[in-house]
Amino acid sequence: MAKLLVMTDLHLTDGSRQIIGLDPMERLRAVLDHACSHQPDADRLLLLGDLTHFGQIASYKALRDVLADAPWPVSFLLGNHDRRTNFQHVFPNVSVDTAGFVQSTIDLPDMRLVTLDSLDENARPAHSGWLCAARLNWLDAALASADKPCLVFLHHTPFRTGFDGMDAIWLRNANAFLDVIRRHTVTHVFAGHIHRTIHASIGGVPITVFKSPCHQMPMRLGQRGTDHSIDEPGAYGIILSDGPNAVVHFEDVGLPAQASAAY
Repeated sequence: MAKLLVMTDLHLTDGSRQIIGLDPMERLRAVLDHACSHQPDADRLLLLGDLTHFGQIASYKALRDVLADAPWPVSFLLGNHDRRTNFQHVFPNVSVDTAGFVQSTIDLPDMRLVTLDSLDENARPAHSGWLCAARLNWLDAALASADKPCLVFLHHTPFRTGFDGMDAIWLRNANAFLDVIRRHTVTHVFAGHIHRTIHASIGGVPITVFKSPCHQMPMRLGQRGTDHSIDEPGAYGIILSDGPNAVVHFEDVGLPAQASAAY
């Protein structure tokens, strides 16, 4: 059984800017330290986009440096706050598809991991996601060629969450994405973008959304706006999967220590 770690929406800056009074790098270090201490045996760390807040080269360099001693291989995805050219400048060895999108497949013994690039740098509305025909065709081929169940990862949520402001900047062609998913053996889909723990079943497709290591979305269903943020603990996800089955755990970092007790 594989153990996968998931972190999303890091929102790193060049160090001169905070987000709602929080230092994204300080929060990321705390989450990474926790994961290194408690999950050193993980098979891989997946970063689901919004790696930086402004897409600056300095921010990507800071990310590269903080990951230098990570004990796991790392997969990178891009989100709406990222800039593809600047990311590739700092991470030139990260896999891209033939069209230059930051997409890849990783084959583990019992499953294939498929990572997608949903960044649309000319998005209308701004910050919404898109998978063009080239990316959808790549996804279709990646799933069709797999001889094992697949887990699929992307940044933008491919469903309406009830957070009206964020739903306005979702994956705009979510239906086309889900049509491809349903044609193949996909165990689970994973996303970020919302900064909230969410589970959904959309047309029979199970989807999980993760919190951020930095700041979270307050529970304000039905409200407009995309700048709602709250200082809740940073978090990451842990996926246990043997291919056809997946169990998802969530770890909030910085909560009070709990004493052991007999059950």
